[in-house]
Amino acid sequence: MSVADTKTVEARCVRFNAKAENATALAPVVERHALARGVNDVLIEVKAAAVNPSDVKAATGLMPYAVFPRTPGRDYAGVVIDGPAGMVGREVFGSSGDLGIRRDGTHATHLVVEADAVVEKPKSVSWEEAAGIGVPFVTAMEGFRRAGLPRRAETVLVMGVNGKVGQAAVQIATWQGARVIGVVRKAETYEGHSNAPIEVIDASATDVATRVCEVTGGKGADIVFNTVGDPYFQAAHKSLGLRGRQILIAAIDRIVQFNILEFYRGQHTYVGIDTLGLPSAATGAVLRELGPGFASRYLKPFPIKTNAIYPLERAKEAYVAVAGSSRDRVILKP
Repeated sequence: MSVADTKTVEARCVRFNAKAENATALAPVVERHALARGVNDVLIEVKAAAVNPSDVKAATGLMPYAVFPRTPGRDYAGVVIDGPAGMVGREVFGSSGDLGIRRDGTHATHLVVEADAVVEKPKSVSWEEAAGIGVPFVTAMEGFRRAGLPRRAETVLVMGVNGKVGQAAVQIATWQGARVIGVVRKAETYEGHSNAPIEVIDASATDVATRVCEVTGGKGADIVFNTVGDPYFQAAHKSLGLRGRQILIAAIDRIVQFNILEFYRGQHTYVGIDTLGLPSAATGAVLRELGPGFASRYLKPFPIKTNAIYPLERAKEAYVAVAGSSRDRVILKP
């Protein structure tokens, strides 16, 4: 392939030219940049892109490896407009651990990414919904892949069940036929899709480990998916059954007390997941494993509210909403 064989587009891109002190101090600008693909890449016209907490954290200096200036954004959905034979015109979506962090990302009208990173968009899923699948579902699925996919006879305890990763974990676990118990920090019901009824434990009113022991007949949970980290670490640890696995994806305070005796006598496994370490092609492989679930409707994308969709020119509002712990899946639509 020669330079003459590739299409060059002038893309409008959200840019961070320097790190900000906090979310309210973010100063994104929209600039025009020429984009063309490499020999193993595709050029995508972006139809929608999600905003994740990691986008904001990287912009405020919490990720020292984030480069400046850059276009942020990890998740996307769009149409291939230039690429290897047979790929042009395909409707695709994807995500990445390095897009928008270590290199230019998805908050733009166009995106260049490796051809083996993109995944066919399910026909039943809208552009905005497809863009919203990425990071939460990849995080949940990678956790289960590393810890072992839940089986029909197993119980999965999801701490922070109403967060987007928590909801994705519920969908995947119930798709696999496992029993799921959710944990919330105050009285509320489960807000997401599930393939089976789930019990919700209010951690402010009930001792989580005691309740898990009761409802499992003393067995405990086979898997604890801890989406919150240290605030639930002890409750998660005490909820684990013999050979139980705890999946950890976040932390507020980095140091926790750890009972080594209980850990090894319980034959427990702790699995740490950081999807920022997954490059685009590896992330695409995880999303392809989820494809049959979306095709069969056992997995459903998050609903996207109209007031959570922003144009590129209002990117700062989108970032501030995510920094403010909005429960909506926030989308940029070029």
